[in-house]
Amino acid sequence: MSTIEAEHYIGVDIGTGSARVCIVDRTGDIKAVASKDIRTWQPQNTFYEQSTSDIWSSISTCVKQALKESNVDPTTVRGIGFCATCSLAVFSEDTSEPVSVSGPDFSKADQNVILWLDHRAVEEAKVINATHDNVLKYVGGQMSVEMEIPKILWLKNHMPADVFAGCKFYDLTDALTHMATGKDTRSYCSTVCKQGYLPSGADTGETGWRDDFFGAIGLGCLKDKKYAPLGGIEGQNGQYLSAGELVGSLSESAAKDMGLPAGIAVGSGVIDAYAGWIGTVGAKHEPAQATKGDISDAFGRLALVGGTSTCHLVMSKDPIFVNGVWGPYLDVLVPGMWMAEGGQSATGELLRFIIENHPAYKEAISLAKQDGKDKSIYEFLNDHLEEMTRKAGAPSVSYVGRHFFFYGDFFGNRSPLADVTMAGSIIGLTTDQSVDNLALHYYGAMEFIALQTRHIVDAMNTSGHSIGSLYMSGSQCKNSILMLLIATICGLPVVIPEYAGAAVVHGAAMLGAKAASANASGNTEDLWSIMERMSKPGKLIQPGTDAVEKSLFEIKYEVFLDQAKMQQLYRRKVDEAIGSWK
Repeated sequence: MSTIEAEHYIGVDIGTGSARVCIVDRTGDIKAVASKDIRTWQPQNTFYEQSTSDIWSSISTCVKQALKESNVDPTTVRGIGFCATCSLAVFSEDTSEPVSVSGPDFSKADQNVILWLDHRAVEEAKVINATHDNVLKYVGGQMSVEMEIPKILWLKNHMPADVFAGCKFYDLTDALTHMATGKDTRSYCSTVCKQGYLPSGADTGETGWRDDFFGAIGLGCLKDKKYAPLGGIEGQNGQYLSAGELVGSLSESAAKDMGLPAGIAVGSGVIDAYAGWIGTVGAKHEPAQATKGDISDAFGRLALVGGTSTCHLVMSKDPIFVNGVWGPYLDVLVPGMWMAEGGQSATGELLRFIIENHPAYKEAISLAKQDGKDKSIYEFLNDHLEEMTRKAGAPSVSYVGRHFFFYGDFFGNRSPLADVTMAGSIIGLTTDQSVDNLALHYYGAMEFIALQTRHIVDAMNTSGHSIGSLYMSGSQCKNSILMLLIATICGLPVVIPEYAGAAVVHGAAMLGAKAASANASGNTEDLWSIMERMSKPGKLIQPGTDAVEKSLFEIKYEVFLDQAKMQQLYRRKVDEAIGSWK
């Protein structure tokens, strides 16, 4: 076997609740996947904290387990790539030891990560957004409380001044490459997408860390340090890299933790959803139109990286601004290319909530396990919907839900309305508490997910994108009814890659492959070339062709838009009527 054929790469994905590691070969075949839970503390409501020490321990355990299960010789591992949630990690500038983010005494050093979903910095986010600074144009018009800068401002407002002055801050994926290599290099993906960094060419004004912006929000102290706590000024005291570019080599101590040899190439990391794009949109299938065989093929492919929520990611050659969609972000994956990020606040979580809060849930669970079948609740409900369709003599499951109008923004709207006050509404409620009614509500939630996906696609295409296909990943890909609904309602083919359930960690491994390709000058193989080589054939789901069903879904889409618009109108009318009560 040649040296090249024996090469392997490791991908590391840090999700909200667990670490996941995969080992792949040069062709992208996954040899093993291992996972381990990570600890989360919740010191008070809406506060969520983690530990980089705990996360690193879980990563090390997973790497060793994956090596053992795959029988891969550690000396054949050439590169490692990281991705993680967009959480804030804090360390000491002097010692690189963890610094506590847990107030009020900030004594719990292990708890040095503010998790992405932590909402402690609501007031700080308001202060930042009140500036209406041009930086905000690149994050959908306002900075989310889930991004890092509001969290850093919260720490400044609550930490002892001398403690804050000695801190340095990382997005979690950059913290991991720092722990792996000892380097302070930052990724464009983390800093541009979540910290307000503007790379050269992104704006006609001042780029990098904007002095006027940080001064206006109360973080002018960072300017005095030439932004060293955030990674520094590019070309002076800081280095920033696109996805997978070589950060450095795995250090002796990190290698010992993982059971690997030192010196392995470590690639610049990305936010987890962006690793999902890398692991998804290169999937091969029979295209409806000819491909060009280069990165431009990606411009019409929207990646839907699904789980609890769903992120919608698309690349473009030029900047395209879309209301309610984050970005456009320059250089975050490929130098010179732009990324836009839409999202649904809850998809998998919406389905879970609807099912588990229905009166017939326990009965359905019992039926799902009847006769030793032991189906998941989703498999059972899909089968039940098919049975309801047969009993009704209906041509499609959509007929069963024809008069049920479910609007599911139970957790607010991220895209394209960007309205956290949005809530759910249902037309068609009855007193029925049967399993049939549970299945109807479940169908309504799936139909809503598909309708909202179309809403996001329409908003993107109206603004200048040319999305022609949807590339899915995550556990929702197993849901055949949901996948067909999305394809048919959007009128676009859905592509499901072979490793749909491991697309994110597979994408992280591709970052390791890119880093390993670095030559003596540090130049690496094009990311798209790696994606083309390492992506596997995908399953293609074409939209339904029934003309009557298409007409039904057009009406359903009209009602969906009305439900959203009228909810906002009703809220405004009520607020105007009770204005004197405020």
